[in-house]
Amino acid sequence: MLDPAFYEKADSIISEYRPEERFLIPIIQDIQEEYSYVPPELLDYIAKKLGISEAKAYSVASFYVNFSFEAKGKYVIRVCDGTACHVRKSAPVLEALYKELGLNRKKQTTDDALFTVETVSCLGACGLAPAVTVNDVVYPQMDPDKAVALVNELRGETK
Repeated sequence: MLDPAFYEKADSIISEYRPEERFLIPIIQDIQEEYSYVPPELLDYIAKKLGISEAKAYSVASFYVNFSFEAKGKYVIRVCDGTACHVRKSAPVLEALYKELGLNRKKQTTDDALFTVETVSCLGACGLAPAVTVNDVVYPQMDPDKAVALVNELRGETK
């Protein structure tokens, strides 16, 4: 069960639109912007408020890959694995991040909810390959050592 504040925030977001099905996507986008994911319980709540089935809400939210139903860390690190980044060795960058943070393809968020590591098909920064983003800030020409240094720098910000 979610904290009541989640439902209050959802009500506030819905009130910025109208409780109509056509506003489902922007409402879900705002929820994800607020929490960095879409809590499944909140998606059910939104569906009821919009007068649509939970199945309909889930089918829309799960269709778009940028919506996540799992909580993410404070720092979301996206490693590009598009062609330009891949040939410029983004895979070792990803592996270094996984090793440093104790993560893997199945476990993408650290236990302390500080970091989430994801791979993406393209960041649109091919000329900066291999590229990584942290909360949508681009870090160019990464290598494994720079990636670990970046994680340590981010850890230092939280102290």
